[in-house]
Amino acid sequence: MANKGKRKPMADINVVPYIDVMLVLLVVFMVTAPLLMQGVRVDLPQAPSTPMENKDDEPLIVSVKTDGTYYLNLGVEQQQAKPLTQITETIAKVLRQKPNTPVLVWGDTRVEYGVVVSLMTDLQKAGATSVGLVTDPPVE
Repeated sequence: MANKGKRKPMADINVVPYIDVMLVLLVVFMVTAPLLMQGVRVDLPQAPSTPMENKDDEPLIVSVKTDGTYYLNLGVEQQQAKPLTQITETIAKVLRQKPNTPVLVWGDTRVEYGVVVSLMTDLQKAGATSVGLVTDPPVE
């Protein structure tokens, strides 16, 4: 009769709080994932195109604004304009470490054609085997 007041310790782990935390984290990551696409705001041209095949490496994105300033989506100072020589040196260093890293150009719609072609030539000289142009899908 003395055993009625004592309880045997429970050896099961209560996983319900862990599931709740996991679901909250899932919602937070789903909301913040679209915001992670960083870069300088440019007005991309619209063109029908297909998505890139290589999804393994994060691409290096060089942005060109209408005033002819260049930006690189690498490092802490992504919002600061950089000279083209500094951008090509940085891209050359990255491509020596990871040669399969895709290089993309975000060119504003109003940027002159010659500026974009010159940028693509300089990026290829830096070691980029192919340089892609980013466009927005056409609005229908």
